[in-house]
Amino acid sequence: MSRIGNKPVFFEGAEAALNADMLTVKGSKGELTLTIPAEIKVEITETEEGKKVLNVARHETGSSAIWGTYRALIQNMVTGVTKGWTKVLELNGVGFKMALQGKTLVMSLGFSHEVRYELPASVDAVVEGMKLTLTSIDKQLIGQTAAEIRSLKKPEPYKGKGFKYDHEVIRRKAGKAAKGE
Repeated sequence: MSRIGNKPVFFEGAEAALNADMLTVKGSKGELTLTIPAEIKVEITETEEGKKVLNVARHETGSSAIWGTYRALIQNMVTGVTKGWTKVLELNGVGFKMALQGKTLVMSLGFSHEVRYELPASVDAVVEGMKLTLTSIDKQLIGQTAAEIRSLKKPEPYKGKGFKYDHEVIRRKAGKAAKGE
């Protein structure tokens, strides 16, 4: 039995529409769609207080492996269209720079050339000094974008130079030990 799959999804500030196997969630920030597989059953009901609730269940013959996953995906969609998702990356290192030119992130990362990264259409970015703040309504897309930017220059363990998430702690190594005689 899935504990997460049993929880209902509440739509506070969002609207949901179910057409055959497509779930569409609309909110103040935008609209997202999700294809529901045949093993999953989705029902939109109302509570006694008049709130809309989405219940995710599995068919008797369906697999329970994706039941909780799809409930979490739907909850992430609701959170995305109402509040949005944010990822913050920090760039550390002497001489490292980044700037935003339209939807292109231009970075100097210690290579012989500038590195350019084209942001997806639904991801917005703000550069404040050495911090890059990414915002979007799609949790998967913003996570993938942040991971691709981080992979351009991962933080190294000796000086910590490179991109790191704002909450990430880099385990530092000691440098070369001086010879003692």
